[in-house]
Amino acid sequence: MLGVEDSLALIKRGADELLVESELVERLKSGRLLRIKAGFDPTAPDLHLGHTVLINKLRHFQDLGHHVMFLIGDFTGMIGDPTGKNATRPPLSREQILANAETYQEQVFKILDPEKTEVFFNSSWFEALGASGMVRLAALHTVARMLERDDFAKRYRGGQPIAIHELLYPLCQAYDSVAMKADVELGGTDQKFNLLVGRELQKHYGQPPQCVLTMPLLEGLDGVNKMSKSLGNYVGINEPPREIFGKLMSVSDELMWRYFDLLSFRGIEEVAGFKREVVSGRNPRDIKVLLAQEIVARFHGLKSSVDALADFEARFRQGAIPDDIPDLLLDSLSGVLGIAQVLKQSGLTSSTSEALRMIEQGGVKVDGAKIQDKNLSFSTRDVFVLQVGKRKFARIEIR
Repeated sequence: MLGVEDSLALIKRGADELLVESELVERLKSGRLLRIKAGFDPTAPDLHLGHTVLINKLRHFQDLGHHVMFLIGDFTGMIGDPTGKNATRPPLSREQILANAETYQEQVFKILDPEKTEVFFNSSWFEALGASGMVRLAALHTVARMLERDDFAKRYRGGQPIAIHELLYPLCQAYDSVAMKADVELGGTDQKFNLLVGRELQKHYGQPPQCVLTMPLLEGLDGVNKMSKSLGNYVGINEPPREIFGKLMSVSDELMWRYFDLLSFRGIEEVAGFKREVVSGRNPRDIKVLLAQEIVARFHGLKSSVDALADFEARFRQGAIPDDIPDLLLDSLSGVLGIAQVLKQSGLTSSTSEALRMIEQGGVKVDGAKIQDKNLSFSTRDVFVLQVGKRKFARIEIR
């Protein structure tokens, strides 16, 4: 088992904020196994790599020997998390929630050790709490305090409706921590308010307040927006191996390091070594291959990762991409170029409208991966192979 200093370094790897660090240090020094909680509302059947950031951090705690608690919000999922929403979400049916919850368990155990993971469903204590218990719980917080939350405050100022059940959501998430006696709760940066309510509620119930570890929201393949299915910039963990591999090979060199921090289980020193090698002249694409193989192996097995690499090599390095394609240097005053601009400036399409039409038709590929996101953008120092149709190629660098 690692010492306190090394344990803390692993816990904080890729994290945005740790509250309160001194409290966590004291708990680590005590030598007892900590109860680590992360909750997920099963509002959709499939997970993407953005969802796995928290699950990966749970795995870090698991590797340190602590007790990992994976909470499926089958009760709160019917309320709908209002975080970041500018309108009330329609509640899901219990049947939808349970069907999605079943797929979540199948997917998360590709990362977590099932024998070292305790799975909770928060309906087990909320159904026991009942209506009178919910009223008593609601009495522990004020509307004014809830309206301090940024998204609620914006909606209130803008005259947009806030349903009563939405105000209950942070309290319900906080009560989960009471019921589970959590020492640490993980959440995205957008969950900070809810996580801190958990600390307050635990104090009311006479429990030591949980430490809060917030993780960044993972950028999607475009390197700009949060990974999202609706934006088309996601990598689904149940996608075919060659799709996962190709998509990861299409990310920018800069974004690759972000993915290493939040998605890879390679050691901190090993990743630092990769960075030194790139600075010394090693092609970052070689490092990107290692990342893509690791992710494919995690969700589809080692053989699939080997096959995905071989397929990629065969398609894009052994004849599928001509050897004599032009090298083009495109300028960007803002430091960013959208995919339609890149296609037009490179001469691969005659106009941005043609570029958008080719994307819609599935005729545009970046490093061999088909592009569907019209909002995809590239940053300075990005280098990639762009293909339009079967015969138009160019190696692009943005400066």
